[in-house]
Amino acid sequence: MPFKKLHSHLLETFERLSIDTPTPFQKSSIPVVKSGANVFCIAPKDSGKTTTLILTTLQKLKCEAVGNAPRAIVIVENKDKALALYDAFFEYTKYSSVRIYASYEQLHIDVQKSEIYMGIDILITTPKTLHKLFLSNGVSISELKICSIDDAEFLSVKSDTTSLIVTAASIKKCQFVVYAEKMHPQLKRLENHFMEYSKLIQK
Repeated sequence: MPFKKLHSHLLETFERLSIDTPTPFQKSSIPVVKSGANVFCIAPKDSGKTTTLILTTLQKLKCEAVGNAPRAIVIVENKDKALALYDAFFEYTKYSSVRIYASYEQLHIDVQKSEIYMGIDILITTPKTLHKLFLSNGVSISELKICSIDDAEFLSVKSDTTSLIVTAASIKKCQFVVYAEKMHPQLKRLENHFMEYSKLIQK
């Protein structure tokens, strides 16, 4: 079964990348994420979680640039994950107007603030960096539509979880999607914070 009901830009990208069939995980998860619900997406490695994250984020943003403030944030563990996900997103956005920005601890906060100020649509960052940007008024969350967490196992580190929970408490009317290989207790506890009324997709 081919991908259905996705933005025409994404369908054109599938054709360019010779992708024509969703994985079983993508078949079950994409419609639920598209519905706007908070979702825990739990599936093994190589089941298509990162591609699902990219597709549903771009679908939410209608594959176009709008305004200056980010409308999507993707939380990752560290610099290497941020740069790898930036490259993965770029494959899907290089022929669109969507602006992506990778942010991480090793990049000076003032540099990040000035570059974000120029206007971005998707911010890829770490929990601590996002918290620092937020505290220093370096990023606006007023237009945020979706916040995803990729390979969320790293949230077993308490400081990362705390930074994320504190920042998320200030985010209103935003969809949260958590991707991980297993549903460990630290992730389950997020239901008490920003993952209330969440749905679970597990393969």
